[in-house]
Amino acid sequence: MARVRIYTTRSCGYCVAAKNLLANNGLAYEEIPVDRDPALRRQLVVMSGRHTVPQIWLGEIHVGGYDDLRRLEQQGELDRIIASQDQ
Repeated sequence: MARVRIYTTRSCGYCVAAKNLLANNGLAYEEIPVDRDPALRRQLVVMSGRHTVPQIWLGEIHVGGYDDLRRLEQQGELDRIIASQDQ
């Protein structure tokens, strides 16, 4: 199964929603909190090009945030991306 990474902060409702969506789809994930590590937060901005959380990776594919993840699920693309990362 593809490695799922989600960068979060403790006070982020969208982070909670994204983790719930992943769990409801049977996807285990590695949560990486960035709220107490300014250097990691800066690194996340460089990696993602975004300043918001959550930021989600499915394998090597940067999905984006919660809205992006939800859109992929609704379009039936989430399973396809996960399967493509398993190969």
